[in-house]
Amino acid sequence: MLLNLCGHDFHYECENLCRVFYPNDSVRIVYDADDPAALTSRMETVEGGFRLSASWDGARETLFVPSDAPRLAEAQELAAAKTIFLLLQKRTGYTPPWGMLTGVRPSKLMITLMREMGALQAQDYFTDTLLVQPDKTALAAAVARQEDRILRASRPESYSLYLSVPFCPSRCSYCSFVSHSVNSPSARKLIEPYVKLLLREIAMTGEIARELGLRLESVYIGGGTPTTLSAAQLSAVCNAIAAHFPLRDAREFTVEAGRPDTITRDKLDALHAAGVSRISINPQTLNDDVLVHIGRRHSAQDAIDCFRMARDAGFDNINMDLIAGLDTDTPDSFRRTLGGILALAPENITVHTLALKRSSRMVQEENALSEGGAAVAEMLADAQSRCTENGYMPYYMYRQSRCIGNFENVGWCRAGKECLYNVYMMEEVHTVLACGAGAVTKLREPHGPMIERVFNFKYPYEYISRFDELAARKARIKTFYEEYTY
Repeated sequence: MLLNLCGHDFHYECENLCRVFYPNDSVRIVYDADDPAALTSRMETVEGGFRLSASWDGARETLFVPSDAPRLAEAQELAAAKTIFLLLQKRTGYTPPWGMLTGVRPSKLMITLMREMGALQAQDYFTDTLLVQPDKTALAAAVARQEDRILRASRPESYSLYLSVPFCPSRCSYCSFVSHSVNSPSARKLIEPYVKLLLREIAMTGEIARELGLRLESVYIGGGTPTTLSAAQLSAVCNAIAAHFPLRDAREFTVEAGRPDTITRDKLDALHAAGVSRISINPQTLNDDVLVHIGRRHSAQDAIDCFRMARDAGFDNINMDLIAGLDTDTPDSFRRTLGGILALAPENITVHTLALKRSSRMVQEENALSEGGAAVAEMLADAQSRCTENGYMPYYMYRQSRCIGNFENVGWCRAGKECLYNVYMMEEVHTVLACGAGAVTKLREPHGPMIERVFNFKYPYEYISRFDELAARKARIKTFYEEYTY
């Protein structure tokens, strides 16, 4: 697709809206081109203001922005985006559920608007101005109410800790994360030296946080699949955290156990003994045929057995992940999965929409297309109604690019069982210090909006071979807080 911008450079929102309607097309941007095959977005000065238009193949949409409009540049960009939205909506016959919203964090925008204009006006803005469907507006408002309560407890000196364990027993077909399958001997050889250096980075990061006087709120170990590590290695990592961070202050300690084919009783006992308060066991589906198709090496019963084993080990806050839109899954089989998960009564259920990432095997090898939006809509509607009926409430939400149907991911929880880290990380309310390969430290200005990222090396072999360089990067944490002192 060729996107031609004339008289403005609102390329970000215009390009993203094109991707909403044509997720499998590449979008190339040109400026002031004379190409009748291009979708052209134009801004022209006219009497009293500006005319924004979008045209393609003879069809045209036009809006007017007065020259005295508040936040004029924002109004112009919104009008440019809306003309493209209306044009492509008519051309395709498709109405995106989230309207013109293309960002990752709709609930963050809803919180901002609710604080500025009140709850009712904020919801009206979503539906009337941003053209978000009423059910999605209501969902965003419900999530925003839960998140706002959690976010207000964060302090200027607050921070969370994230650790990355980028190893998995095998690679799922939909996965685009930096994760090494330990089926490979070369990957298995990396685990021991990786853990040793991770322990060093934990110590280094804890010292920095202590020197700065920061307050630990939550800890999250993710991946990959952290329980790919042995029980002894998990104990070593957790003990290092306890030795270098004030876990007594933390309100939550989560480990993403994830894959049932990595979970054993000795690992669960090691995590529980180390003070881990929340774990995830992520079947994604309870349909065995779908599990085989996506490359999982466990059965639905294995996931159920792991959940019961975790309960027996003493865990009273367990999350289970599901994915709506997996290839060969259907609304009926997804409904059966929901029933099986609800029967277990975990404290958290996270319902993801399948995202077709370009680096995933599903896209690269199977040439998957983002079809099936109607089926996914039915799955998500079932999840929302049944979770609500069973006493769960939506507490956090985010969206990804190339999601089937342009839908969302929602975390559901029992009252008081929210994953605080998920909210803090997604809404960017305070600093997240990160350790491990592929981890990104996100520094948040204590009394302002400034966010800066410090990247670790992406792959385990780089992390190991260039660890001294990584350690030097950590110095930026101190200088950031010196510049933006609280």
